[in-house]
Amino acid sequence: MPQAQEAPGGKASLKLDPRTYDRAQSCIGCGQCLSSCPTYVQTGLEAESPRGRIQIMRGLSDGNIDPTRSVREHLDSCLSCRACETACPSGVVYHEIIEETRHRLAKYDREKPPAYESYRGALKWFVKNVLTNPRRLKVTVAPIRVLQKTRVYPLLKKFRVMELLPAPMRKMEQLLPDAGPVWPKPLPSFTGAKGMDAVLVALQNAAINFAGSRSRTGKTTRKTVGFFAGCVGSVFYDRVNRMAIQILADCGVDVYAPPQQKCCGGVHRQGGDLDAARDLARANIDLFIPREGLAVDFIVTNIGGCGSAMMEYELLLRDDLQYNTLAVEFRRRLRDISQMLLELTVPEVKYPVNLTAAYLDACPVAHGQRVTEGSRELLARIPGLTLVSVPDSQRCCGGAGAFSLEQSRIADDLANQKLDRLAEANVQVLITGNAGCASHLAAAAKQRGQTLRLVHPVELIHQSIFGPRENQIIDRNSQPSPTI
Repeated sequence: MPQAQEAPGGKASLKLDPRTYDRAQSCIGCGQCLSSCPTYVQTGLEAESPRGRIQIMRGLSDGNIDPTRSVREHLDSCLSCRACETACPSGVVYHEIIEETRHRLAKYDREKPPAYESYRGALKWFVKNVLTNPRRLKVTVAPIRVLQKTRVYPLLKKFRVMELLPAPMRKMEQLLPDAGPVWPKPLPSFTGAKGMDAVLVALQNAAINFAGSRSRTGKTTRKTVGFFAGCVGSVFYDRVNRMAIQILADCGVDVYAPPQQKCCGGVHRQGGDLDAARDLARANIDLFIPREGLAVDFIVTNIGGCGSAMMEYELLLRDDLQYNTLAVEFRRRLRDISQMLLELTVPEVKYPVNLTAAYLDACPVAHGQRVTEGSRELLARIPGLTLVSVPDSQRCCGGAGAFSLEQSRIADDLANQKLDRLAEANVQVLITGNAGCASHLAAAAKQRGQTLRLVHPVELIHQSIFGPRENQIIDRNSQPSPTI
């Protein structure tokens, strides 16, 4: 790994990797990113624009700027939405710069702990050790689910008991869905293919065996999709995950959802803990494309933030000689659920979903994965579904992983701006493929009494393929069952 040179002033602990520093140097300061940056648009401060933050990070690396509280606040207010990368004509990979800077600052803080952390240490511990661990998250949520089912919880809210909680805990409570199972069951580790493609493969194999012209290894085989459930996704999006698996199986592929899968590492990267993110990346690579045994043909997730984080395994492990090639292969096989469905033969979407809705381009999908048309193309096939456009639809809503907990004021302001646009367009149903966006906007809408239902694209596709049945997702004349 290239060694960082000693910085003037002796601040070598903040010196960026030369490759990352080159990323910062490639910023020409043209300002094309300014209108796409949610914090700059909100504050008008140069220090809270991408190019301003890059100058701050270069100064920290050069030893010309001290990591003061105000400097940190400018960097902490970045949502890592990556809209600036989409807008940048020079191709600056901004997220690499800020993630490594946060990593350097975290190491610096271990040597010289700041005096103003207060509650944030406990909050960061909760985010990294509970939100990113499905079992711990289930244990945390289960008592609340019991209170919800016994109707005690609504009484606590009615008498404003939740307002006595500290601000971060109050925000977490607001993000919690109003309903859900007390203890979500694990996904089936293997779901066999169904649908016409699976039948054709079986017929081809039977013909090969009958002719006796090929060995067993010569059989035509079905593709296997490794399904990544996500941490928050496996607890709050469990129903959507099961729908996605059912759709994939009916597309004619086998679906493998190993219970041993780890967190994608996105929250750790965003918080500057690159070492933990690398460990998680290695564990997931070993699980889905092991050196020995069968590897999956594709890796699919329907949680936008997870997909965006896993795309960066190649960057995280670029200096790991054992895993770098595997990380490149992992990324090659990685798909957003919308991309995967477009590559497969999707069953006929024959049941109408009579609904007018807007589609939200979640930042991890639009700017992280650069996928903007996949879900729209699939949704356009659904009879009865009308999509309306909303101004500034690609502007970040403020969810941004753990950002809504750590920087709730900025996050809430951005959510309210988004909700204002939706109200002006008379949108009452919003479709998005990212758990963080959905939970954040649903909570903000509930706080201001705005009618807004959040659904995942998979829910609508599932209903149009399999019909409403007893578990109706959404219809003009009925309320959907909660998914967030």
